[in-house]
Amino acid sequence: MIVRTYEEDEFRVHRVPLMMMGGLVVISLALASSVSLGLFERQAVAAEVRAEAGTQPVASRAILFYDEADGTVRVDDAVTGETVASFGPGTGGFVRSTARSLVHKRRINQIGRATPFEVIEWDNGALTLYDPETQGTVELAYFGKDNRAVFAQMLESGNTTEGMRK
Repeated sequence: MIVRTYEEDEFRVHRVPLMMMGGLVVISLALASSVSLGLFERQAVAAEVRAEAGTQPVASRAILFYDEADGTVRVDDAVTGETVASFGPGTGGFVRSTARSLVHKRRINQIGRATPFEVIEWDNGALTLYDPETQGTVELAYFGKDNRAVFAQMLESGNTTEGMRK
């Protein structure tokens, strides 16, 4: 059996990458601390910004999400019961993930599906998916114009002002 011995210079650790990694850690800690200490403002909460600006809802629609046996996600109007949209398997990924994230919050809090979600359009053009049970919101404009448009179409196909929130 051959046993190899290593020289000290074979295990050389380069200092530049180590210093760069250490610098990155220091910068990250400094930025996090500066927000905690109030040197930088925290991110704005959309509901608080709307309240300060006096933004009002202009349209709202109560909707319910259903998972069909074939993998289709169906969106129904909670008031009329009409089907607003339907997304077959492999389509509607944004709607699926958005609905599932809000439903997940309900399941954690052991809340059923009796209360519908609301799609709300604000007078500043913003669009929000709101869960009245958990007060969870998804600001739809943050995910791009195409994803916002999917929910805007749901709202346009039957505007109702019943149940609008500030």
